[in-house]
This record gives sequence, C-alpha cells and structure tokens, in this order.
Amino acid sequence: MHDFATQLVELRPLLVRMARQRLKNDAWVEDAVSETLVAALENPAAYAGRAKLRTWAVGILKHKVVDQIRRHTRECQLDTPEDDPESDPLADAGADTFAEAPADWGDPQERLARRQFMACFQRSLKELPRQQGRAFMMRNWMDAETEDICSELGVTANHLAVMLHRARHKLRASLATQWLGGAAALPSHG
Repeated sequence: MHDFATQLVELRPLLVRMARQRLKNDAWVEDAVSETLVAALENPAAYAGRAKLRTWAVGILKHKVVDQIRRHTRECQLDTPEDDPESDPLADAGADTFAEAPADWGDPQERLARRQFMACFQRSLKELPRQQGRAFMMRNWMDAETEDICSELGVTANHLAVMLHRARHKLRASLATQWLGGAAALPSHG
C-alpha cells in the first residue's frame, strides 16, 4: 500500500499538468487532482494492474475534471432579475454605473455552431467500433502515450496506428455527412 501511495503521489505533477490543459482555474485544478488521488487511495483494489498506474490515474482524473466543470457550471448560473425586480441591485443604477465596458462574450452564432459541432462529433465518435473509439480518445483527449494505449488495449504499436488511422477516416467521413450535410468533403490528411 505504501509503495502504491508513493507512486500515486509521484504522478501528481503529471496530473496537475493534464488538469490544467482542461481547466483554466488553478483552484479547480487542485480540487480535481486532490479528488483523483483521494479516490485512488480510498480504493486501491480497483487498480487491477491491467494498465499502467499512470493510465489508471489519468482515467480517474478525466472524470474528476468533468465533475469540476459540471459543479462550477451549476454554481455560476444566476436567477433572472425579472423574477423579483426589487432584488436587482442595478435596477435604480444610473447609466454611468459601469466604469468599463462589459467583457466581450464572443459571437453567439459561433458559440452555437461550436456546440452543435461538438454534439455531431460525439455522435460520430459513438459510431466508431468500441476499441477504435477508446484508442482515439486516449490519444487525443487524454494525451496518452503509445505504449500506455497499447498496454491498455492489448494491441501492438502498428495495430494502434492502423486503428487511429481508421478512426480518423471514419470520423472525417461521418462529420462530412452529418455536419456538412455531404455538401462538401473534409480534406483528407493521409
């Protein structure tokens, strides 16, 4: 158990770097990494040794990052002031209340298009064979190393390369029909 805990603690810098790629808030990063380490230490029996400890811990981190995003998205939602006009602190404020202009929130059309694209991408990803989908996500979402992916999936490096090529090809074709409506083909990159 002590060796297991030591190995987990040694993974902390890697977990922090990976969490920072997804979460831009240092407090959220620390929470996600701490929750990952606590979850792993509370249930060491869940680590069956089928994959490297690093791969297993990163898998836990992925879920904790999603939990952080969900938790803080819910916390950031506000009630609308039209429900109770008296509770709106800006209701009686003059026009010169704001010292500076509000931040640019970006183009709503672009945000909607990005959200729709991601939904389409998720559908396309689910259409992949399970092993290809896992390989694609481990490589592109979790930034896993080739040897870790091969160990996790029980394949050779050459087979992994073929799986990733096929996954990209199928995703490209699916997105061309679902997202672009078959009107334009996506460029092929080999």
